[in-house]
Amino acid sequence: MLRGLTTAAYPVADFEGATRWYTELLGVEPYFNTPAYVEFRIGDYQHELGLLNAAFLGELGGQEASTAPGGVILYWHVDDIEASIARLVELGATVHQPPRDFSDEGYIGASVIDPFGNILGIMQNPHYLEVLASMTDR
Repeated sequence: MLRGLTTAAYPVADFEGATRWYTELLGVEPYFNTPAYVEFRIGDYQHELGLLNAAFLGELGGQEASTAPGGVILYWHVDDIEASIARLVELGATVHQPPRDFSDEGYIGASVIDPFGNILGIMQNPHYLEVLASMTDR
């Protein structure tokens, strides 16, 4: 039933500020850009990271933007957890969960709260690298 990640969407009240922040963090411009929603394609699989303008949430079924971080933590693979945390903090994020080893197999995860109140998870994930290698070996 669930076949893979398509889009991670983060609601933001400061839509323009969040668009600038994520553009700087990711090093790419959004490929899709409207007043209600912007989307970046990133990473090895060109996964989609979207920013949803909270001003439009009421028009999308009565949702309200949360004022506190919460919900699902989606982890994005990174090659260097410590350098990634440092870069995120340098750009104004705050550490939510410091780096920790999830197992004895090298799964090291952490999360930050971006300047707009969303939880952004990052992880050094051996499984991700194994899948990537199997895709490029074909």
